[in-house]
Parts: sequence; C-alpha cells; structure tokens
Amino acid sequence: MTAPAKIGPNSIIQTVAALEAKYGKAEADARLTVAGHGHLIGNLPSEMVEEKTFHTLVTSLDKDLDNSVLAELLKDSGQRTAAYLLKVRIPGFFQKLLKPLPPSLAFKLLLFAISKNAWTFVGSGNFSYTSGKKPVITVKVTHPTIPVVGNFYLGTFTKLLKELVNPNTKIDASIIGESGDITCRYTCYI
Repeated sequence: MTAPAKIGPNSIIQTVAALEAKYGKAEADARLTVAGHGHLIGNLPSEMVEEKTFHTLVTSLDKDLDNSVLAELLKDSGQRTAAYLLKVRIPGFFQKLLKPLPPSLAFKLLLFAISKNAWTFVGSGNFSYTSGKKPVITVKVTHPTIPVVGNFYLGTFTKLLKELVNPNTKIDASIIGESGDITCRYTCYI
C-alpha cells in the first residue's frame, strides 16, 4: 500500500483565513465546527498534510455554503496562498528576474519552476502547462472531491501571474468533473 499523497498546509491555513475574513472569527469557527472541522480552530497545520484533509474540508464547507460563495472563498484562499508563496517561498531574485521579461518568457520560466514543485499542491493529481499565444495550465485532481475546488488553483495562478508575469493577466477557467477526476484548465491571456 502506498502512502497517502501530501500537499502544503496553506491549502488549509488560507481556506480558514478566507473563511474568517468573510464571516469573522466567531462565525468561521462555528461553520468549521458544524462542518466537522472544529479541530482546526487554533490548531492549523504547520507541515505537509494528507491531500484528503483539504478535499474533505472543501466538501464539508460545500454542504453549508452556496456554491458561488464557496467558489469565491476558495479563490480568496488561493490568492492568499499565492501571497504566501511570493513572500516566503519564491526567491526574491527569481521574482526580480521575471518581472522585466516579456510575458511569454516570464510565463515559461515561472511555470517551469512551478512544475518542479507541483506535487506540493496537486498531491496525487497531475500538473501540466503549454506555452504559446494562449498558454494553458492544467491541474487534474484525482483525489475524490468536488469541482468547486478548482477555484483554489484559479486564485493562486491568477495572483502569481499578475504579480510576476503581467499585471493585466486574465484567466478563463474550465473546471470539469469527469470519470471521478476533476480537470481544471486555465487558459491564460498574458
């Protein structure tokens, strides 16, 4: 039996932060408790977590929140995760290298770097990208979850691309559940 795939703790940390930003601490704690995740209150992870922890949280919140509200919450969580990456994980020299480059080259370099650590956010899933006139980032989620989870990745990629590639970046997302997997395709206009 293989060990469960793990992902970074920011998937949990920033989703709880987005919940608190939207509803305030007391109501966020109440919603986490009702969703069966009261154990996260004051006890957020600081190390890699099993991917099921994030997907179970998303699925549980889906029972309490309207789909559009959860989508916005997950986009916010993704943006918060990107802010963390920009502050702590993506070296400053690399950020300074990317910003003055033509967007297509900056995109290629950034996505190449992301691909080397993609396991930290896709877990057992897959990550790929294409370059060209309309580059596409694809995240295939293979752990059982619901399509709204694709908004987490949308928020993350949008913020990273706007900060490091082109501030006018726009992304069209196609998030489709098929055969038990979820395929998230993000067509990027950089």
